[in-house]
Amino acid sequence: MTDQNSLVLASNSPRRRQLLELTGWLFSVLPADVDESLLPGEEAPAYVMRLADSKAQAVSRLSGDHAIVLAADTTVVDGDAILGKPVDAGQASAMLRGLRGHAHRVYTGLALCRGAGAVMVSDLCQTEVPMRAYTDEEVQEYVASGDPLDKAGAYGIQHPNFHPVESMQGCFASVMGLPLCHLQRSLAHLGLEPVEDIPARCQAALSYQCPVWRSILRNEIAG
Repeated sequence: MTDQNSLVLASNSPRRRQLLELTGWLFSVLPADVDESLLPGEEAPAYVMRLADSKAQAVSRLSGDHAIVLAADTTVVDGDAILGKPVDAGQASAMLRGLRGHAHRVYTGLALCRGAGAVMVSDLCQTEVPMRAYTDEEVQEYVASGDPLDKAGAYGIQHPNFHPVESMQGCFASVMGLPLCHLQRSLAHLGLEPVEDIPARCQAALSYQCPVWRSILRNEIAG
């Protein structure tokens, strides 16, 4: 795409596509292919921002001069441990058992790139996620569904049957992989204004009354 202000999503995540569709912006999809290995001593915020920036720049080099490339990266942090996607069902079960009954943090980094990296806008959302005390039987059933295997931390916050999270007070969409209010305020720096009421559409689609969206759009908090 080469039209002025065309939007390119540098991800093949169905959840990010689903969330981006809520905004009303037209976009195409061109997944990024970058090394996602954690660097020695790298902390989670720096990790997700580095990967988001790398993905955005990689796809921007393949897009038109005026295309705005959107990339994101999400990771789960429990204590000092950064949890990526589980390699198998056994690791998924272990992650879920380790997360239950207490809160952990989810970081999502956003990067917007235009003109083969000439213009960059980045943002970071940090969300505290309190997990309920689900049972071993629930873990077993959820892992058997296959849903955890492509998700950082081995869970989907939006899963209709498992419902792993309780009493959320942060950005629900960020835990899914794309914080839409952060995206709105970041795209405003590139002159792209919303065509829909993004907070209202996000909350309706996710059945979640978000307590932080106003503060995010006022640039008061990170998420």
